[in-house]
Amino acid sequence: MGLKRRQRVEPEFSLAAMIDVIFLLLMFFMLTSNFVTPNALNLQLPSSTSKSMASADLAVSVNAEGKFFIDRTPVAMSNLESALKAKLKSSNLDPKTTTITVAADKAASVENMVIILEVANRLRLKTILATDPQMNTKK
Repeated sequence: MGLKRRQRVEPEFSLAAMIDVIFLLLMFFMLTSNFVTPNALNLQLPSSTSKSMASADLAVSVNAEGKFFIDRTPVAMSNLESALKAKLKSSNLDPKTTTITVAADKAASVENMVIILEVANRLRLKTILATDPQMNTKK
């Protein structure tokens, strides 16, 4: 009896197609990630090693009652942006190089501080967030 031996068929899996798909996905995500710009505020936060920062051109603060001040002059929340523009114009300061210090009372709401930061962001001002030096040394 002439029985033929069965030839074993080895299953093969080609990775070429999968590698092409992965490469295209990688290229897609790399290209689209450059188009995403974060909507973040440009803050210079004081580090725990530095004692003090350079003096800023302007100081904007908010107290616990929600009253806003520009260089110790009271300003209404609705007029904060226009008052800052007027202060920059009267002091002959360039908004691109001007730095403001943002100081908030401990009991002030975060919303009020965010209002100041948003106004500074719209005016393209650099901001420094003022903190209590005693709080930085405690651990």
